[in-house]
Amino acid sequence: MKIGTPKELFDGEARVAMTPDSAQQLQKLGHDCLIEAGAGVKSGFDDALYEAAGVTVVKTAAALWKEADVVAKVRAPSDAEMKKLREGQTLISFFSPVADEKKMQAAAKKGATVIAMEMIPRISRAQKMDALSSMANIAGYRAVIEAGNNFGRFFTGQITAAGRVPPAKVLVVGAGVAGLAAIGTSTSLGAITLAFDVRPEVAEQVESMGAEFVYLDFEEEQQDGSSSGGYASVSSPEFREAQLAKFRELAPEVDIVITTALIPNREAPELWTEDMVKAMKPGSVVVDLAAEKGGNCKLTVMDQKIVTDNGVTIIGYTDFPSRMGAQASTLYATNIRHLLTDLTPEKDGVINHNMEDDVIRGATIAHASEVTFPPPPPKVAAIAAQPKKEAVKELTPEEKRAAEVAAFKAQTKSQVTMLGAGAALVLGVGLIPGMPASFMQHFIVFVLSVFIGFQVIWNVAHSLHTPLMAVTNAISSIIILGALIQVGSTSWLITLLAGLGIFMAAVNIFGGFLVTRRMLAMFQKS
Repeated sequence: MKIGTPKELFDGEARVAMTPDSAQQLQKLGHDCLIEAGAGVKSGFDDALYEAAGVTVVKTAAALWKEADVVAKVRAPSDAEMKKLREGQTLISFFSPVADEKKMQAAAKKGATVIAMEMIPRISRAQKMDALSSMANIAGYRAVIEAGNNFGRFFTGQITAAGRVPPAKVLVVGAGVAGLAAIGTSTSLGAITLAFDVRPEVAEQVESMGAEFVYLDFEEEQQDGSSSGGYASVSSPEFREAQLAKFRELAPEVDIVITTALIPNREAPELWTEDMVKAMKPGSVVVDLAAEKGGNCKLTVMDQKIVTDNGVTIIGYTDFPSRMGAQASTLYATNIRHLLTDLTPEKDGVINHNMEDDVIRGATIAHASEVTFPPPPPKVAAIAAQPKKEAVKELTPEEKRAAEVAAFKAQTKSQVTMLGAGAALVLGVGLIPGMPASFMQHFIVFVLSVFIGFQVIWNVAHSLHTPLMAVTNAISSIIILGALIQVGSTSWLITLLAGLGIFMAAVNIFGGFLVTRRMLAMFQKS
């Protein structure tokens, strides 16, 4: 099959759906690769690089659409591009099936197949094709860079000869892929980073990146805002009010706010209100990554940067991935390549559109002259949020002392019981008729030795057994010496016990040396 990538028509779009590297991988699947002349220039890939990778450069978009069996794009097709779509052709791109229902129906009427990249299901096997996550990762990183470009101070705190510079305080609203990327970038730059999400289970991820998770005092615990596939769901009105109250409390303190909250197939929730913007300090920055869906900030203007009367900069750009064209194109082209790998299971250059496959079926919105959107739930469970771990209660000093006293009493009781049982055993053996007087002396020493050895060795933590191997070998050697002295006794019972002692101590010594040798070998350089 011929895989073709045309030049993107959307104004300001710098990404391209095929790179020279991805084209080489597609050719290994048996496909021929085509690209429109100049399609990769804005991303730093000129036509010569494609030709060197074995890609055929086609002069016009019309010729490419006519020749290609599969067309891979970034942006949703324009009306002019939809007219070029033909029967039996496959289109792979972002599509917005909810917003572009007429185009979806038109594609089905033409008998074309359309795969929407934003519809890739969130299951483990499909992560390599998840273009939304790839682009969100770039957007989160770029949001912090844009914020820093418009913020008048350092992110990290500094102490200089000219005075002390406090660190910037950054609040990230939403801890999805974009939010986590923003958190990682912000903490790396040295800012004090706070993060909020309606899903409390992401708190551990946030804190592992060096940020502080913002909890709400809402009915004793934060509402679980998870939904299928790990996306956030709609919150209750009560939770929303508690959330906004917390943001109003934080607004005067933070220098930079990055909002990333989106709910699938809905307008972006309004989380940063006009009064919160007015409460922020002059020079503060708000970067709204949800601007394309209406924005999380009340004052956001899509694709624009505005400055409010109180000196707060609000950035509503929707082309963050495109501002890093080379990196975004590399990741997106890799997502496309992985999808085409699944579509070409035999690696023979023949597309097998298997509608029984969860990933292919989930992303297909038009196929075999029918609209196939919305897809059924995947047979494989989506990436599930981990259940919230119960917080471990920290004991007070009084409770710790009480626990230690109880443990001491229990251990003392156990030892007294063992001593009593040992004494009863010794007494019973001593009362046996005809037992030599020397036996009782030796037997008492034996019982006490067993008891002391048990207490010394058994209470050592398992992690310390190997470092203490040499000590246990020394104890075993003492046992062997004692047993050798007793092995010549006239009593058959003492001789038997001495023989057993020699055997078990020898096993312990030789085994200890073997284990020690193996442990030392692990630290030797090969």
